[in-house]
Amino acid sequence: ARRQRQMCIRDSPPIVGLTGGIASGKSSAEAAFRALGVPVLDADQVARQVVAPGSAGLAAVIEAFGADFLTADGQLDRRRMRERVFAHPAERTRLEALTHPLIGEAMDQWCRAQAAAPYAVLSVAILLESRFRARADFILVVDVSEAVQIERLRARDGIDETLARQMLAAQTSRDARRAAAHGLIDNSGSLEALRAQVADWHQQFLTKWRDDDAV
Repeated sequence: ARRQRQMCIRDSPPIVGLTGGIASGKSSAEAAFRALGVPVLDADQVARQVVAPGSAGLAAVIEAFGADFLTADGQLDRRRMRERVFAHPAERTRLEALTHPLIGEAMDQWCRAQAAAPYAVLSVAILLESRFRARADFILVVDVSEAVQIERLRARDGIDETLARQMLAAQTSRDARRAAAHGLIDNSGSLEALRAQVADWHQQFLTKWRDDDAV
């Protein structure tokens, strides 16, 4: 019966694409879904894995950008790379051309491994700006104002307002995210309020895809 509805990744459960602007609280929403027993994959973790020391991904990045982007212990200097790509959009495109195919392959393998689950969550900060959007059956956006994003980002990363605004500008605008969303989580309130919204979406997803499978 499950084959009767569209799945964006073959042989996987339904995939919820969880996204939101930087510092919107997406990681808190991830944690809430995990607490409910939902399989969750964070693309940031995958992105780190594909450029781990000794990986083909790291070798390709260093060949393209130079050894200056390695730390003393052989890790990718993520802060330096982030500053580079957010200041130079063409460099960001070059980096993504190297890493996104590797990230996508790892995502698809993980999704297929969750085939027995009612649904799974792919958490991707740049879901709407990238090819990863095609992997989502439902797009769920964690939403806050840009002013809150900048305040949280500066506090979290210890950066100035200029870099914070560059990082926001490199992502899809808040209006575009809201327009693309199939559903929203308002994270302007408390953590308890966010968790309550996640719990409500969880029940909606269970009902939605159980009913689809019964068709």
